[in-house]
Amino acid sequence: MTDYGHDLLFGAVLVPSAGRPHDAVAAARSAERAGLDLVSVPDHPYRPEFLDAWTVLASIATATSRVRVFPNVANLPLRPPAALARAAASLDLLSGGRVELGLGAGAYWDDIAAEGGPRRSPGDALTATREAVQVLRALWSARGRVRTDGKHYGLYGAAAGPSPAHDISVWIGAVGPRMLRLTGEVADGWLPSVPHVPPARLAAGHRLVDEGAEAAGRAPSAVRRLYNLSPGAQDGFPRGRPHDWPEQLAILTLESGTSAYLLPAQHEELLRVFGEEVAPATRALVAAARARPADGEEDDTAGVAPAGATRGSVAPASTEAPGADRSGTATLHARPDARPASRRRTHAVGGAADALPPLVAPTPAPAERLSGEQLWEETDRPTGPTPDSGQRYAPARRASAANLVASHDQLRADLARLREIVDEVLAEALAPGDARSGLRELSLRQNSWTLGAYCASYCRITTVHHTREDEDLFPHLRHGDPRLAPVLDRLTEEHHAIHGVIERIDRELVGWIEDGPAARPEGLRAAVDLLTDALLSHLAYEEKELIEPMARLGTGW
Repeated sequence: MTDYGHDLLFGAVLVPSAGRPHDAVAAARSAERAGLDLVSVPDHPYRPEFLDAWTVLASIATATSRVRVFPNVANLPLRPPAALARAAASLDLLSGGRVELGLGAGAYWDDIAAEGGPRRSPGDALTATREAVQVLRALWSARGRVRTDGKHYGLYGAAAGPSPAHDISVWIGAVGPRMLRLTGEVADGWLPSVPHVPPARLAAGHRLVDEGAEAAGRAPSAVRRLYNLSPGAQDGFPRGRPHDWPEQLAILTLESGTSAYLLPAQHEELLRVFGEEVAPATRALVAAARARPADGEEDDTAGVAPAGATRGSVAPASTEAPGADRSGTATLHARPDARPASRRRTHAVGGAADALPPLVAPTPAPAERLSGEQLWEETDRPTGPTPDSGQRYAPARRASAANLVASHDQLRADLARLREIVDEVLAEALAPGDARSGLRELSLRQNSWTLGAYCASYCRITTVHHTREDEDLFPHLRHGDPRLAPVLDRLTEEHHAIHGVIERIDRELVGWIEDGPAARPEGLRAAVDLLTDALLSHLAYEEKELIEPMARLGTGW
């Protein structure tokens, strides 16, 4: 067991999308409300679809009062360390000591070179990172004029300062053996990501960090171990649903020494669950294990599942369970209003609200539209008959109507996850699993296959849902109340239109994979935006028109 004894930290990786510029700041506020400790954003200065990382971090620091902020990770080839040191120190002073620094040696060298940055070999990247840390520390800690010599970065009588409000930690995102040893030698933390360093490889990485620390005369415990998580992805971690996560995270802390967990998430409900449920449960498990006497060390992880697995008594995610998608991955990404029917506010539907027993409330479509395209004209949608003011609904009939909303909530959650995955893949915040075991391509191309696999799963779910309505529920309702025929015909037409958008997303993904992400990101995002507008509008219309008839007529399901 290697437990370095660090306090546990939990945080988020937010996508600074240029198309939705306020989302990252709003999500940071949600993260703070949820009790999370850290908020980070990826740094890709060469990608115009993303806002500048430091500008977003400054906005987040202004909008929050407690969370610590950092780039995950700063792109060293395009962020000269002297300027990086002054930027981090300035924001640390302005935020009251809430800035840390994730640092990366560089990747995607074609994009970096296109911006005028250097194209470095692995050896040069290692040397440059070592020199950069020397520059950072010299400018933060010294006074007067300072000198550091280096092949790539140096200071030649530069004026030190400003001094940050607190000792800024430098957390290096490293994968290779030499960079891992350098992390142990000079850094305050190691920040790997699940897709690049899965849980099974963490122990080997920690050993290399430890070797570097010991060779430099440092205690291995001086280096915090952080982890960018990737739930829901193929070969992702943690597995299962949120109540399965604390055991998996606790075992990593107790066996591998990882003590900070960053979740790529943008939605308020997922951030709330991570901060208010997963974090305290993980801390409790770790505290209990640390409190056990040394002679009982063999029982320190009793009741804690092995890394990468759930407890044996916990069933895998059911394809029918609320909160799990049909592909077997966690779906915790619903909008705040996409909650199970049992937790929804209920009211009567129709003009005789006071006379009807309560029914589950329809979910309105968002007022904001994302796409300039429109699949249909909403003002000409037909409406069904006005409910009978004296109608009473049996509990089973009310429950069947509520099930429609619960089914739609699952689709809304899956759609939210699909949008999040698009943002994360384009931002390179979500790296792939093995989408095809034999495929050896660039990371972005692997990301594409991961996205394609998820999209295929989501599209299959949506198609099955609509087919069931068209072939089962709709004929039953049409027979039970012929006045519903215009509404049912319109809903069927919209089902076909939505299917067409799903096919369009599939075509965009194929083209994106074949041509590379730079050739088609706009088309993919436009298709997903159109699907979002159309599906949420359609689900709202369907609920508004069918909740009462389903309670009155039953479902036939």
